Amino acid sequence: MVTLTDTATSKIRELMNGEQAEETGLRLAVRGGGCSGFQYALAFDQLREGDQVYELDAVRVLIDKESLPFVDGSEVDFVDGLQGAGFAVNNPNVVAACGCGQSFRTAE
Repeated sequence: MVTLTDTATSKIRELMNGEQAEETGLRLAVRGGGCSGFQYALAFDQLREGDQVYELDAVRVLIDKESLPFVDGSEVDFVDGLQGAGFAVNNPNVVAACGCGQSFRTAE
């Protein structure tokens, strides 16, 4: 299961301007790349066949079946600090991350 913090939920609703179509949501995906092997990809997207769908406080989170094992148990947060603002994924599956925090590696 993936969860959203209250801050992330509020920011997602703000970005969607209250207009969530029946088949859209926030896609959380994992892509190959970066110095540690994987990177997160977050974007608003359409529901696709095979997606795992989580309905969290009226926000739909979409995860493809290839990404799910890498992000299962994660929490998506929105942080606004001195180094900028953006979404952060707190992932218990990560065993190593690069120095800049943009890529990660899991045990599998």
